[in-house]
Amino acid sequence: MELEAQITDNLNAVAARIAAAAAAAGRAVTEIRLVAVSKTFGLAHVEAAVAAGLHDLGENKVQEALRKQAAASTLQVTWHLIGHLQSNKARKAVAAFDWIHSVDSVDLLRRLDRAASDCGRAPNLLIQVDLAGEATKQGAPEPEVRRIIDAADTCQSVAVRGLMVLPPWSQDPEAARPYFRRLRQLREELCAAGPDQSRLDQLSMGMSHDFEVAVEEGATMVRVGTALFGARPHTALAINEP
Repeated sequence: MELEAQITDNLNAVAARIAAAAAAAGRAVTEIRLVAVSKTFGLAHVEAAVAAGLHDLGENKVQEALRKQAAASTLQVTWHLIGHLQSNKARKAVAAFDWIHSVDSVDLLRRLDRAASDCGRAPNLLIQVDLAGEATKQGAPEPEVRRIIDAADTCQSVAVRGLMVLPPWSQDPEAARPYFRRLRQLREELCAAGPDQSRLDQLSMGMSHDFEVAVEEGATMVRVGTALFGARPHTALAINEP
């Protein structure tokens, strides 16, 4: 119960911050989905998160998620893959996740669609966009995003629903604002070019240190980990920690 109470308190604080940012931007808080990033945390945290009212959980790695899902099979959870997805794990990913935030090529899109058709699944996909050109980051450059959108017209099972971005790390939340704003503008440009807007109704952007800026710039999903769960249970934290 102590863990559940801690996560509940953290959730209330994060929800209040999301609500304040939404109000400042003239948005309805109901437009924003909170994805609790449970990567590296064990079953106890997953159970406590669900008990606290969190039902959208995000994982970075397919294998880690599969282990948790097997242990938490009785819980009502919508699972999100927010980390990079290798093409050879497409089949496992579509079987395990309801949302995949990290599509970065036409080839991966087609592999996911074939795998989803084979196993009778229909996951929602987001295109991860590379807006900074960082060598250490994944994501599709803007011209490739357009090719992925065009290829989505031929998909039978998966549904492309929007865009995701992971800006360069900065302790200053405002440093992420230009990337969040550009992602929203790119979505608007893509919609104006003709795609079915239902395919691009989601913007996944913002983490624990900058989700308020993301909400102000139009995020419909924020990926929050440490602000909900606390410090990760390992000593070396990645510089881009949700």
